[in-house]
Amino acid sequence: MIDLSTASWVEVPAGSDFPLQNLPYGAFIKHDAPRLGIAIGESIFDLCGAAHAGLFDDVVSPAVLQASTLNPLLACGRHTWTAVRERAIALLRKDTNLLDDVNRDSLLVPQAGSRMAMPVQTCDYVDFYSSLEHATNLGKIFRPDGEPLMPNWRWMPIGYNGRSSTIVVDGTPIIRPAGQRKPPDASAPSFGPSRQLDIELEVGFLTGPGNKMGTRIPVESARDHIFGLVMVNDWSARDIQAWEYQPLGPFLGKSFATSVSAWVVTLDALEPYRVPGPLQDPLPLPYLECGEAWNFDIDLLVELQTQKMRDAGIGAQTVSRSNFKYMYWNMAQQLAHLTVNGTAVRPGDLCASGTISGPTPDSCGSLIELTWRGTRPLALQSGEERSFLEDGDTVVMRGYCQHLGKPRIGFGGVSGTVLACV
Repeated sequence: MIDLSTASWVEVPAGSDFPLQNLPYGAFIKHDAPRLGIAIGESIFDLCGAAHAGLFDDVVSPAVLQASTLNPLLACGRHTWTAVRERAIALLRKDTNLLDDVNRDSLLVPQAGSRMAMPVQTCDYVDFYSSLEHATNLGKIFRPDGEPLMPNWRWMPIGYNGRSSTIVVDGTPIIRPAGQRKPPDASAPSFGPSRQLDIELEVGFLTGPGNKMGTRIPVESARDHIFGLVMVNDWSARDIQAWEYQPLGPFLGKSFATSVSAWVVTLDALEPYRVPGPLQDPLPLPYLECGEAWNFDIDLLVELQTQKMRDAGIGAQTVSRSNFKYMYWNMAQQLAHLTVNGTAVRPGDLCASGTISGPTPDSCGSLIELTWRGTRPLALQSGEERSFLEDGDTVVMRGYCQHLGKPRIGFGGVSGTVLACV
């Protein structure tokens, strides 16, 4: 870990998500084209420009950092990831002499006003269902007289393959989806806009360099294949989902939009916040046994602001606070299970955690839990109520780690505003 006393020549305001100890990666638009950058304070350090100036020549091929996405870097593997990060730290330290022959200010771009692009090109997307509290809550909602958890849930990480074509970056508007809906008291389904548009508070990891088809990535090799983490909002149309999901599971109720944060926080930056996960009972099968801590103490929150709140100058209201450390199945186990049948993962694939809920009512990561399927609407500061999202609502999810004696490591957040169905 970089010592807290180590400062950068770039100004970093107190409480920033992006101190020198973080340095997350992203892609920003310059000259109408995406290029790679690193967040530091309120600025973006232009990786592409730094590579063009030869500042990484002895670390990695310049073409890797001059790409429009992180995929070439992800394909390089952990040794290169570490080397690039160490060079970036050396370049951004206050006492650096590596920039003596470079106009260092020309490598900085203000974050404010910058347009961000997808940090990776994602070919495949898997959404897991790995929060014990979330799975239990949904079981109680949908099967009030039965066992909340399905018999297989404690034996393996449950998940489904989603669509990568509708993964969008922070700030992208979300159009309300339409589909078939059938209330329990209706004799036949109807078609129309979803009336139960929901959110799911998640954290996802990006893979690289990947494996060949027919091989596996064991738990003990996960560190070599997990580059970093992003915030994820897996938007969900609960009424469409409820009618379609049997017998094959999530489909149109999930595939219309998934939002990710613009900044990718590396495992190296998160290392000070690695913690043991919950006790797993029964013991996992041998291929899922995990001999080291693979959970991370990341505080998570969900903010909601309606159109009426914006018009009245009322700020966003925090409606949920949770933590990534609650996850029952961790990332190493998820990756091991995903590949145990020989499926291939590629650089830039996204694996999302599933909704992250905690042990208290205000730590639920979805509206269906927070409002108990609409029976307990949220009271907002504007006098409005919400069971599910309405047009004009903006949702912001944030994640950060912060403890005394450790650096604050943040994700910035992921936001989206709901637009009317077209």
